[in-house]
Amino acid sequence: MRVLLIEDEAKAVKALKKGLNEHQIEVDLSYDGYTGGLLAERGDYDVIISDVILPNLNGFDLVQRLRNKGVKTPVLLLTALSATDDKVLGLEAGADDYLAKPYEFKELLARIRALSRRGKGITAHQPTLRFAGVEMNFDSKECTRNGQKIELTPKEFALMEYFIRHQGRVISKTEIAEKVWDINFETNSNVIEVYINYLRNKVDKPFGKKLIHTLFGSGYILKEE
Repeated sequence: MRVLLIEDEAKAVKALKKGLNEHQIEVDLSYDGYTGGLLAERGDYDVIISDVILPNLNGFDLVQRLRNKGVKTPVLLLTALSATDDKVLGLEAGADDYLAKPYEFKELLARIRALSRRGKGITAHQPTLRFAGVEMNFDSKECTRNGQKIELTPKEFALMEYFIRHQGRVISKTEIAEKVWDINFETNSNVIEVYINYLRNKVDKPFGKKLIHTLFGSGYILKEE
């Protein structure tokens, strides 16, 4: 399971991420409402967990914006605002559940799992991903850039999909090996570099504008220059 956690309190973020990871739940993080909204629009999450009081965009407005843009991912709001009116406001904005602080972690975990099961039943099929002129169609398994077809092998297609789903974030070689190849990363292997080079030759080189960037010592990031 993969969740997006939008929370600006560093101590709470650390504790929640640790607890969720221990239950085999992958966690992406955002520390403000605006950035969290962008990640929610671009990512493929089972559940979004958001505080209400956030910098830049509060949780109520965040949920409403996501729903207006057609994002159907279940949202669980976490907040110290426990009054009934506040709960109603959150639910009316489009949230699926509401948990007042302080709460027991086991209750949070149960809510997340319930929302994930519900979301799998209602989430609409999204046949395409798009980024900077690149479009990936999962029905036809085709990839194009600026309307020009790019022939990708299944593994190249999966790697490009992972980059787009995690655009703007540094991705390590270990993460690519585990998430795209589903193997433990061998430090003496250059398989990741080889596939990155394959992808660059097909997706970047013919178009003159680089999207896949190397951060030496850290990994790779998909972004527009």
